[in-house]
Amino acid sequence: MLPKAIIHFEVGREKSVAAVERALKNKQSIFLVAQRDVLIEHPEISDLYDYGCVARITQVLRMPDGVIKVLARGEYRARLVKLVNANDYYSGVIEKCTIEPVKSKPVYVQTLLRKIKQQFEELESISNKFPPDVFDLVVSSNDLSTICDVVTANFPIPFDDKQFILEQLNIIKRAKLFLQLLERETKIAKIDKKISEQVKCQIDENQKEYYLREQLKAVSNELYGDDSIEGEIDEYRAKINSLNAKSEVKEKLNNEVSKLVKMPQGSHEATVVRTYLDTCIKLPWDSVTDTNINLQKAEKILERDFYGLKKVKERIIEMLAVYKANPNISGQIICLAGPPGVGKTHIGKTIAECMGRRYARIALGGVHDESEIRGHRKTYIGAMPGRIINAIASAGSSNPLILLDELDKLGSDYKGDPSAALLEVLDKEQNNAFCDHFIDMPYDLSKAVFIATANDVSRIPDALYDRLEIIELSSYTMNEKLNIAKKHLIPKQLKAHSLTTKDVTITADAVLGLINDYTREAGVRQLEREIATLCRKVTYKIQNGTANGKVTIKNSNITEFLGNRRFISDIYSTENQVGVINGLAWTGAGGKIMQLEVSALKGTGKVELTGSLGDVMKESAYSAISYVRSCAERYGIDPMFYKDTDLHVHATESAIKKDGPSAGVTITTALISALTGAKVRCNVALTGEVSIKGKVYPIGGLKEKTVAAYKAGIKTVLIPAMNKGDLEEIDEEVKQSLNIILVSTMDDVLKHTLIDFDTVVKEKELYITDTTPSTRPTANC
Repeated sequence: MLPKAIIHFEVGREKSVAAVERALKNKQSIFLVAQRDVLIEHPEISDLYDYGCVARITQVLRMPDGVIKVLARGEYRARLVKLVNANDYYSGVIEKCTIEPVKSKPVYVQTLLRKIKQQFEELESISNKFPPDVFDLVVSSNDLSTICDVVTANFPIPFDDKQFILEQLNIIKRAKLFLQLLERETKIAKIDKKISEQVKCQIDENQKEYYLREQLKAVSNELYGDDSIEGEIDEYRAKINSLNAKSEVKEKLNNEVSKLVKMPQGSHEATVVRTYLDTCIKLPWDSVTDTNINLQKAEKILERDFYGLKKVKERIIEMLAVYKANPNISGQIICLAGPPGVGKTHIGKTIAECMGRRYARIALGGVHDESEIRGHRKTYIGAMPGRIINAIASAGSSNPLILLDELDKLGSDYKGDPSAALLEVLDKEQNNAFCDHFIDMPYDLSKAVFIATANDVSRIPDALYDRLEIIELSSYTMNEKLNIAKKHLIPKQLKAHSLTTKDVTITADAVLGLINDYTREAGVRQLEREIATLCRKVTYKIQNGTANGKVTIKNSNITEFLGNRRFISDIYSTENQVGVINGLAWTGAGGKIMQLEVSALKGTGKVELTGSLGDVMKESAYSAISYVRSCAERYGIDPMFYKDTDLHVHATESAIKKDGPSAGVTITTALISALTGAKVRCNVALTGEVSIKGKVYPIGGLKEKTVAAYKAGIKTVLIPAMNKGDLEEIDEEVKQSLNIILVSTMDDVLKHTLIDFDTVVKEKELYITDTTPSTRPTANC
């Protein structure tokens, strides 16, 4: 409160209410003074300012809650001398303040008054904070003290500033301080007005945009019903803003949304943009799943899902250990290579489980278009991303395990080479910014783990092969198939057919019968189908009521369920014969015994090669003939046999195509046997490439070939000495059952394959020596 000012205030404190009641009874005068701290409920004299204002109460309004509203007018300044804290109200001794006389010149006072009025008018024009009566008073009055006191009392400034004006007994000093307050508040008002105008402008723009959008939404609802474009746009923008992606990605997607707004809703271009946005929003971008690799748990999972495959499991555990030590490592691209049905695809899925990553499979068999990998340009109707981006989207994570199945079945034509497109995917230096044609933005594939599978790695292009680490999976042995059937296949099929061990028993000899007589494969896929057939037959019997108790399937009664046995063992020589020998071959289904026959006939030196032989195998036959010609005299063979003897080389099972150099030693041995008459041991099988100088060179597929010999009951196997390092890959069960002999030359081979070879050679040499020089020796004597 200041003199000459009229203010209203509320009184709620009991003593203050009592003081007002007392003042109304005593000339309506009251001393109003401010507290230093408003939170003190019962103040002492030290809690109050020294200066206050004596006021006259002009009006009192009593409220229902006991609070009274007071309207009062300030009379004069006063200083509190003594405070009396009575029981009902505060009373005090005050001293009226004497205002110091003005000593300044009138012109200075007039100038100060004019400056205050100008500053007040400027402030009022900006803020419009004062009541009209205050404005009128300032304009009409020339009393400097009254203007300062009245305006300060109605000024929304901190109360300590008002208290400071109240305490100024010098009018000129009070006026200067008041002018400073006006100037300060004018600056604040200008800033406040500027901010308010900016906010108002922004609000107006927002309101305008909101109004127009609402109109557009209403029109869209009338035209398209629930499929309005505005709701769709808002939904797209919300999804884009919630993406865990870089700002560049969000910016491009928002640009596409802006394009969509301007397109006719049913146009083909709008459909293309919608497909593009839906695909990009579905991608996980920078979202990854947490991986927690537990090596002990991984070992248990591998043992649970797979029987055997010791080296493969070791390599997988090593890979998992590396990823556990360094989760950010990249560039380890493993290719599981092996015949069909050995579990390559299942291994890939199990690795994902061991790593705690999501799993996605890409079937590459028959893919011959580069766009299948990189995607199509989004400008085309019906365009879609490539299989890599689709796999990432389906996995819902940027760090899944992606299985590239049947990598060797990729093709190529005029549309491009998909294997070339995979080079960027599998290269750690490039795949952190893989660019799909449809997405048209770099996508980071470096966090993903890629596993490939293949049957024949020789069909993988060299550049792609160079990026792969090959892990060979060979065909299963008979014992491995038996254990896989007992531990995995039979329980799986029993569950699938709602059978239990109380309903049916498949004995071990029945499983062996299935393996030997009803399947011919490297893996166990056909074996599982045959077991499913048995379960199906048993289920039919149980449901038909013809099963008498528990059904037991043995090798002796298996034909009752599956019919006649379909396969016989590999055709191979079972007795010692001339020109008949057991070779070892590798096929896509694993190893195989290949019986080779050579006949030497009187003729004109022709060579017949039959049995669906490939070019490389034919070349091996001609190399064998050249070697025999060079060593004919040493082996007791007529050196001129190539002129009057026809040679017929035949590989059995003619319907199967055969190729490769590994039959070289087999053909050479059979050829020497046919020309010398020495019999070949029937319990020996051999493999190896031969040179025209008689040296034996290494071959591939040794593990599968030895397994084939083991299954066929062969006792002795001859292999190139240069393949000695591959013996570690052969299963212990096979190595213990076979007598594996390492050979380096054809002389080593002949010692172990031909019966009484030395005796036959001596007889031949004797015959050739006794022949008259003028008479040309004959091989068939």
